[in-house]
Amino acid sequence: MKMPSHVLSYVRRLERFPAYVYDLPGLRSHVEALHSALKSPSAGRGPELYYAAKANPDAPLLRALDPFVDGIEVSSGGELVHVRQVLPHARLAFGGPGKTDEELRLALDLDVHRLHVESPHELHRLASLKRPAEILLRANLPVATSGAALSMSGPFGMDEDALDTCAKLIADRPWLHLRGIHAHLASGLDAPAMLDLASHILGWAVPWLRDVCGITDPEVNVGGGMAVDYTTPGRLFDWGSYAEGLASLTAPNVRLRIEPGRAVTAYHGWYVTDVLDVKTTHGETYVVLRGGTHHMRTPVTKGHNQPFVSLPSRGAREPTQRATLVGQLCTPKDVFARDVPVPPLQPGDVVAFAMAGAYAWNISHHDFLMHPKPEFHYLEQ
Repeated sequence: MKMPSHVLSYVRRLERFPAYVYDLPGLRSHVEALHSALKSPSAGRGPELYYAAKANPDAPLLRALDPFVDGIEVSSGGELVHVRQVLPHARLAFGGPGKTDEELRLALDLDVHRLHVESPHELHRLASLKRPAEILLRANLPVATSGAALSMSGPFGMDEDALDTCAKLIADRPWLHLRGIHAHLASGLDAPAMLDLASHILGWAVPWLRDVCGITDPEVNVGGGMAVDYTTPGRLFDWGSYAEGLASLTAPNVRLRIEPGRAVTAYHGWYVTDVLDVKTTHGETYVVLRGGTHHMRTPVTKGHNQPFVSLPSRGAREPTQRATLVGQLCTPKDVFARDVPVPPLQPGDVVAFAMAGAYAWNISHHDFLMHPKPEFHYLEQ
């Protein structure tokens, strides 16, 4: 994994660790290329691109993404308020299970563009407010998603019986406006698998919306879940072929929407820390780093070795041994990377973990053991 030169130069000047370093020019370049692929002539009208704020809601990142996205997807009242404050004019979609009455009111007060309804009970509570609402019903379709890192089954969305119930309820309440279907069914899929999933979703959703709901110009949100390969950081999701495939699947009267998160921001964040100790126990070498997975939970939740670069204080050194990189927590699960090749590291050397721009700090258990929190740096050049 190679660190961009402007990031490397900045990291070498850091005086306090751990630190998150976000490469905003790199992020803008990435999302601009992604946007261009989705909106290319070969992709037709192309899908609307919403960014899933749950991946990383930091304000500088949201502002960097804003010119290149059609909207932001939020999944809680807290995210809703935060994103509305950072991007006052952004179109917002509000999803997620277990919305409270307060959150439903807040969504209407803050003028969300689309509200993703998860259940008949949630719809009843929304209807009781007797205020106009623009709705997508979230569908939980019985579609096999082999190879997915995560299948969004169980409590997410509704089966067809519950969707039929919602359609009837909406028909009797003129202040509720059904616009279409939302179906985020899986994560961690490559472009061909994502296209297969979109084909199943569209193949069910468009006829159901037309025949059951009488909607002839539907919206269909096929979710996110585009694969991010932590073992091969240079292997990116094929946005071009995905966009062209979606164009071939989508009728002219259908408005298609996607909402990636991890695949947008993961590549442009670094978690940078220093070596506190190097020890050998029962023949295995451990490099103990300041901080830990309470700051960056990604490798624990995903079950992988986090890609990294080492910056020895005595200059470049080739990997000559294998070691496990761990943090300061009192748990054997506090592992960044297990049995990986490293140079002969020593206390004071710097290690920078790549692909820390999504589901890293914002899903971590920050206060476990009450260690100091990292600093945050947002590079503009």
